[in-house]
Amino acid sequence: MGSVGVLTNSVMVCAPLMAESVEQMVIDMHSAKAQGADVVEVRLDCINEFQPCQDLETIIRNKPLPVIIVYRPKWEGGQYEGDEHRRLEALRLANDLGADYIDFELKVASELIEELRNKHQNGGKFIVSSYLNGATPSKESLGHLVATMQATEADIIKVVSNADDITEMERIFHMLSHCEVPAVAYSVGERGLISQLLCPKFGGALVYGSMEGNSIPGLPTLDSLREAYKVDCINSDTKVFGLVSKPVGHSKGPMLHNPTLRHVNFNGIYVPMFVDDLKKFFDVYASPDFAGYSVGFPYKEAVVQFCDEVHPLAKCIGAVNTIIRRPCDGKLIGYNTDCEGSITAIEDALRDQKDVNGRSLNSPLAGKQFVVVGAGGAGRAIAVGAKSRGARLIIFDIDLERAKGLARAVSGEAQHFESLAHFQPENGAILANATPIGMHPSTDRIPAAEETLGNYQLVFDAVYTPRKTRLLKDADAAGAITVSGVEMFLRQAIGQFKLFTGREVLHGNVHHYWEPRSIDQMLIPMRNAKKIGVDVVDCLTNFYPHQGLEILILQSPLLTLAMQLRANSIDVELENVHEFNDSMDGKKPDKFKVIVSSHNFHNTPTAEAIADLVTRIQATGADMVKISTTALDIKDYGKHFSGYGTFSTRKFGSYLTHGALEAGAISAPGQSTAEDLGRCFL
Repeated sequence: MGSVGVLTNSVMVCAPLMAESVEQMVIDMHSAKAQGADVVEVRLDCINEFQPCQDLETIIRNKPLPVIIVYRPKWEGGQYEGDEHRRLEALRLANDLGADYIDFELKVASELIEELRNKHQNGGKFIVSSYLNGATPSKESLGHLVATMQATEADIIKVVSNADDITEMERIFHMLSHCEVPAVAYSVGERGLISQLLCPKFGGALVYGSMEGNSIPGLPTLDSLREAYKVDCINSDTKVFGLVSKPVGHSKGPMLHNPTLRHVNFNGIYVPMFVDDLKKFFDVYASPDFAGYSVGFPYKEAVVQFCDEVHPLAKCIGAVNTIIRRPCDGKLIGYNTDCEGSITAIEDALRDQKDVNGRSLNSPLAGKQFVVVGAGGAGRAIAVGAKSRGARLIIFDIDLERAKGLARAVSGEAQHFESLAHFQPENGAILANATPIGMHPSTDRIPAAEETLGNYQLVFDAVYTPRKTRLLKDADAAGAITVSGVEMFLRQAIGQFKLFTGREVLHGNVHHYWEPRSIDQMLIPMRNAKKIGVDVVDCLTNFYPHQGLEILILQSPLLTLAMQLRANSIDVELENVHEFNDSMDGKKPDKFKVIVSSHNFHNTPTAEAIADLVTRIQATGADMVKISTTALDIKDYGKHFSGYGTFSTRKFGSYLTHGALEAGAISAPGQSTAEDLGRCFL
């Protein structure tokens, strides 16, 4: 295949490929193109037993999109440790064969570029790169480095550093906006993520993104660059909004705010900002381009002192979750949208139940005992909101003095967190968890005693990852009304969005944008699973087939719809199977299989208990039985079968062996990957 083209003046998305064989490299090039890459970076130093003549010809002949050829030596952070002459000869050969781009290290660039330009012109471009060992240098040092790199007559220059602090990215942005040739510059790591996402705003030539199933620490995925961030739409006028937090990996804000910004045709981008030092951050990013921030854990209280003005409600709460930069004078104004977001979600859930103790009240919270767990920023917002509705507050916190401080502010009572385990609430009380307890990855934790949950009329959890926490599951099982942190998140985000942009957005639209994947996006990992030999995919992703239909929030109607749409199998939890069977009404399609499952996220029961569980599941008429437990010791596996772990399930008659599509995938922590299972164990 001939030359496919070279970079245009607009930013393009590049996928770095580090396959260990030429065959896999070719497969990955095609996968990268399918996932939205404009160009790929082929790392020759990662290929085992690399044969320059044969392998380069194969790569360039089969490339479906432009390629950057890189042969990185060990002394510049790569894997090649062989003869330097052989390495440079391979790069010369790549140029002769018509590579679109060749990446040279600064140390060897000048002589090679001059030699190759004098030899012949084949339309390829030369990238000169420098990988800095350590933090990002000062602006002056970067300026000297850029001048040296430009003197090599490079077509593109590339600088990569390690980020110790997010404020270093401002030097990267300054460098990009002052280069005389196209430039690529970024810092690796979570603190450096914005250097990739905001690269197009400051004139960068390339944005790097990793492929599905090949995640690279510190790099966004190709999917997120194309779908969530839409980097091809970013320009110098784009306003920057972001989440100021530590950590930021759990945030769903970019998935919500970015599509909503596009929906109202607002030229903005919302990015995660891993901040270590608030003062340094606000001092460095003082430009009008940085127009507003969401504030997350643990900064909602601390950030108040860095606001030039604070809205009266936020001042009363003592916590800020939204900051805007006022255009007329650049001052930072702090607001709190958590308060109304949480309280209205709770009120609406109570009103939906039409249970306000038989009285006509302005708020169904009036007079109720309201238990708040956590006296931090979110807890303060919830407590102040509940107090404004006439509730009677009890505050629990691991810091008793902090609990007392909040209790005084809302005329309530304070208790230490440890006493919550023995606390007996009034019947009809409200429980609100405003701590990170139960957040991914520690999803098995619960802040209150399970046996007391039935005494609460409603249980609210500010945690929204996962959507339904263990606290909410246990409360639901105990008969309480439950309200997810997702609802609070969506409502406070609507308030934030209006402050950011001055524009209204409908609640239903925000619900739609919240959903993490479209159907098209779901097909990408399904296709990848098929490529590596997976027989069946387990779709754990949340989605709304028909936006706004409340019936789809309920499990049985959703599963029944999936059956009607000819899904191969449906996995139904044991506690819901009778309702599901009733909803089928005897209309089960031919060849359709019902898997009835039981999940224990705490331990592995005894062999006798598992046998009893199997009997109960079989009695439901299940086509397949699925039991998932948590092993606390390798001996626990013997309770399932006389072997060890997932790798042995086929030996003992199991119908399915589960493997994650990607190592560390959030839906399958601790599982082997499907690729490893197929290649090494099955």
